[in-house]
Amino acid sequence: MSLEKFPRYGQEKRLLHGGDYNPDQWLKYPQVLADDLELMKDARANAFSVGIFAWSALEPEEGRFEFDWLDKIVDDIAGIGAKAIIATPSGARPAWLSKKYPEVLRVNARRERQLHGGRHNHCQSSPAYREKVGIINRKLAQRYGSHPALLMWHVSNEYSGHCHCPLCQENFRAWLEKKYKTIDVLNDAYWSAFWSHTYGDFSQVESPSPIGESMVHALNLDWNRFVTDITIDFYRHEAAPLREISPDVPITTNFMGELSQPWQSHPFAGLDYAKFAHEVDVVSWDSYPPWHNDYETTENLASRLAFVNDYFRALKNAPFLILESTPSAVNWHPVNKAKRPGMHMLSAVACLAHGADAIMYFQWRKSRGSSEKFHGAVVDHDGSRENRVFKDVKAVGEMLERVSEIKGSLTPARVALVYDVENFWALSDAQGFDNGDKKYPQTAHAHYKAFWDANVPVDVIPADRDLSRYDLVVAPMPYMTSDARIEALKAYVAGGGILVATYFLGIVDENDLVHPGGFPAGLREVFGINVLETDTLYPKDKNRIAFGGGSYDAFDYCALVELRGARAIGEYANDFYAGSPAATAHDYGKGRAYFIGARTGGDFLRGFYGEILRGMKLPELPVQVPAGVSAQVRESESHRYCFVMNYREEEGGFALKQEARDLISGRTFPRGEHRLIPYGVRIFKTEKTIEA
Repeated sequence: MSLEKFPRYGQEKRLLHGGDYNPDQWLKYPQVLADDLELMKDARANAFSVGIFAWSALEPEEGRFEFDWLDKIVDDIAGIGAKAIIATPSGARPAWLSKKYPEVLRVNARRERQLHGGRHNHCQSSPAYREKVGIINRKLAQRYGSHPALLMWHVSNEYSGHCHCPLCQENFRAWLEKKYKTIDVLNDAYWSAFWSHTYGDFSQVESPSPIGESMVHALNLDWNRFVTDITIDFYRHEAAPLREISPDVPITTNFMGELSQPWQSHPFAGLDYAKFAHEVDVVSWDSYPPWHNDYETTENLASRLAFVNDYFRALKNAPFLILESTPSAVNWHPVNKAKRPGMHMLSAVACLAHGADAIMYFQWRKSRGSSEKFHGAVVDHDGSRENRVFKDVKAVGEMLERVSEIKGSLTPARVALVYDVENFWALSDAQGFDNGDKKYPQTAHAHYKAFWDANVPVDVIPADRDLSRYDLVVAPMPYMTSDARIEALKAYVAGGGILVATYFLGIVDENDLVHPGGFPAGLREVFGINVLETDTLYPKDKNRIAFGGGSYDAFDYCALVELRGARAIGEYANDFYAGSPAATAHDYGKGRAYFIGARTGGDFLRGFYGEILRGMKLPELPVQVPAGVSAQVRESESHRYCFVMNYREEEGGFALKQEARDLISGRTFPRGEHRLIPYGVRIFKTEKTIEA
């Protein structure tokens, strides 16, 4: 992000700390609002998202606007030296709007119109909704666009969901006609002769539905693309008056990550954030990892969180904001466990280490009623600053003040891992192989974790990104690979890059059609192999791979390949393909392409990538850490900041290779061995020019 365009944002030198503030719930309790200001100062909070769900308070009936209460809140925030991130309220509309303009209510995939209620449930095609949103957003911009407390605009909240109403059907058909031009081109892309589903006209196309068409995979893929595009179009509509009236104020909207289950290690899959990121000035996301769960180690969950952080950081190759997190428990995980002592500090530093410039919370004060009354908050129902959670938040606020110089520093990643939501959509739709779960996010995370374990920075990037800035690119399960993408991969390797891809490589094109002739010629050329078939194993089945003098489990999928110039670096041990290549390497141009034919455990991946990393001569870290202790780096123009984090439930150690100052404690630590308490953290500052 170019800060020159947004001087107010660029001049804010503090790391942001605060969160969603909902004073509209407390307007009848002025003492509560007064108490909040004192608590905010005590917690070292300096930024607040306001007005997110306040439409009913801002416009209690059509055309009657009440801003006096928000004027006072924004002025009060300014009075304590904090900043306001003012939100547009489209995420939850008032009842009068739904009643008068029923077209704003979404229609689900079964073509049922929804009732008023909930949130994230408006029709983005509705002219009435767009009109009303445009009116209130313009009024907000006119009233607060030049307010000195305004730091950013926060457009809507966690965009998500589909609408299948007649208006959306019309827009979808127009979207298809713009893309394909003629119905014959669409039919070819959809392979619609299958089951006699050929369309005679664009007017015959319907969005996917459980009571209609759901088996045309290219249609499903296009519908998901359309939902991203109509969401972006609605966002642009919301942002237009804000940009017109206050062009010097950046705009964000809060993206989401999916971490609450063990199989989730990815950004929200309902939208293509790689496309959406071009529209926002600052990337923000809402982070809710289920700490202290009973199905994984703290270290493994930390690596899943790091994966999503690195995705959002890489979207703009710039620091991002944690716009929502919880200081304790949430209310929507299957089991909502409180953070243990030390975890709130560790989880905050874990996000800073991977590029965050803000630690914000949902929510500032707990609601008294409705579905989120037990969702964690900085201020609990007791309103006390003496409880453990408030003290933890205050400690994080104090820490952020001490380490504020890291703001704007970047992550020096020379390794990229490709994670593509369109590939996820296509794989999830594919009928074949294992129809339960293809495990694309889990596999991407497993490859990522091999680098995280080695404390190597990684950019998690979408498939269409330029690869030339990376020494090594990893593409797990790249099922959907267009001809253009194949040419980009060839150019990357020919130019000297190292490329690693796995089973499911290049099976379908961008329309989810299988490449004619099987494994594409361009991939045969760069990888030096031909993929003959892919064996799907039952959950209890195992094969073995001989690699590097060891033997490793292979499970779920085993690709059978023939060598076309590549050399085998690993072989299968069992079944009818025993002795055939399981992993290959091929020199191409100035670079090298590796293929991993099977799903494996982390032991194989650590060994495999360890061999590659040893030949890459990456910059050394100023610390050595054991398993369970992670080290990550951010860099400014003149300094390196090394984050050391103990994810173990017992004391851990690390060794400094040179003297360094810890920004959190202010202490200078000598070279040598040191200890970290359970969940302990350090942020060491060293000169960038000094190689450890």
